[in-house]
Amino acid sequence: MPYRIEFRPAAERSFLKLSHSVRNRLQPHIEGLATEPRPHGARKLAGTKDRWRIRVGDYRVVYEIHDEVLIVLVLAAGHRSDVYRRS
Repeated sequence: MPYRIEFRPAAERSFLKLSHSVRNRLQPHIEGLATEPRPHGARKLAGTKDRWRIRVGDYRVVYEIHDEVLIVLVLAAGHRSDVYRRS
């Protein structure tokens, strides 16, 4: 069964502020989390219980996986220089 993708309100706002070309690059990777929440290259963030990140060039998507309810919650999406401060 596929997972449902949800955004935190702040993550959605920051995602929508990204340029159109960057959003188009990130969108397929975010949608892919619905079928495979732990894709090849995904890394668990140190010091957290269930936070993961995927990288797409210089951009990162930080998210949590809730296996019990089949939800991937996107916490932040943005440039690598500031995405970890917001998550």
